[in-house]
Amino acid sequence: MSQTSDREQLRYFEDFEVGMTSEFGPRVITEAEIIDFAAQWDPQPFHLDSEAARASMYGGLIASGWHTAVVTMSMLATKRPLTAGAGSPGLDELRWLAPVRAGATLRGSSAVFETRASQSRPAIGIVRSRVETVDDSGAAVLRYLSTFFVRRRYSSGDVPPHLLAAGKE
Repeated sequence: MSQTSDREQLRYFEDFEVGMTSEFGPRVITEAEIIDFAAQWDPQPFHLDSEAARASMYGGLIASGWHTAVVTMSMLATKRPLTAGAGSPGLDELRWLAPVRAGATLRGSSAVFETRASQSRPAIGIVRSRVETVDDSGAAVLRYLSTFFVRRRYSSGDVPPHLLAAGKE
């Protein structure tokens, strides 16, 4: 793929606006992946063993919240168009709102609530969004605030003047 077509396929900082929303998914969660993820990363009985999970406060096997977060990130990172991402300093207010069970179909959405130019790195913009994942009944199962760095379409020497005033760090 040429550099020109790469740029056409990517969403750069200048493409993000406050109020912009996007949707991603779906992804079906299987019992096998719940157990496999838990065995490696969150080995609690209600994630590993159906019988033990039935006796828990959840009344059955549920996915680890970390599993739900990983699935959300995977759906978000592979949605089209791809973002010209440059990393992230982290996220805020991560909440697991409801258990995710085997067979659930997850979908997500994000809504941009802030964009600003980086003052220390002119080739980068900062985008903040609210991310939410819902199950097939529409119930929210995960929510967080995301901050991510996005490459600017322009190099620091040719940024249009109106974008230089886009915000302060």
